[in-house]
Amino acid sequence: MTTLISDTGTVFSRELRPVLRDPFTIIFSMVQPLVFLALFTPLLPGRDALQWFVPGIIVMSCLFASSMTGSNLLFEIQTGSHERMLVTPLRRPALLIGRALKEIVPMVAQAALIVAVCVPFGFRFDVLGALAGLLILATFCVGLGAFSYTLALAAKNQEWVFWTVQQTLLFPLLLLAGVLLPIDDGPGWLRALARGNPLSYVVDAERSLFNGEIWTTATLGGLIAAVAVAALGVWAGVRAMRRSD
Repeated sequence: MTTLISDTGTVFSRELRPVLRDPFTIIFSMVQPLVFLALFTPLLPGRDALQWFVPGIIVMSCLFASSMTGSNLLFEIQTGSHERMLVTPLRRPALLIGRALKEIVPMVAQAALIVAVCVPFGFRFDVLGALAGLLILATFCVGLGAFSYTLALAAKNQEWVFWTVQQTLLFPLLLLAGVLLPIDDGPGWLRALARGNPLSYVVDAERSLFNGEIWTTATLGGLIAAVAVAALGVWAGVRAMRRSD
């Protein structure tokens, strides 16, 4: 276990180093969420539109960034860097877990930037609730990043497979989570699909927590969904990494 933790820390620092050297990549990945924030907020009714919309946009930035992170592993596979990592003494699970944990750092930075941008326009948040929300979102990011790496390992040299699957799943998950528009008044089949979407529970939890409603069923549902995605993603990713050649 000590070796696994040490190896995970080594991989984590290796993956984080390029982000720290070029932090502009974090800002660049926020372009789409900020565009959605600027264009959709004026269309939402009520004075508290930001209170409803901003937590969803924070989840959106996490979804976009974490789901695309497998492309970095694809590049390493194509250049032979991944093969060289496989023959090092590092344990195979650490190669996946360290990469997945790295997703937490950009997520926290992006969330802080989005909140900083929205506060001057009237967005208010509960500090304790926001911290709890970021903890749930960090757990979800680990699982989502692990799934992205698993997809990259499955696609290997067929880059188009990775992007086709990623783009095919990304927007249905986003829309069914009610990030951009509420789906409470939608047809029954749409609400049923939303209930089967783990991202829906994470979005509901973030909205409750950022507004100071900590001890709610929405928070519990989001926590369970995030832990389930993280556990399943890490399991699938470690399994794929052990089989990697």
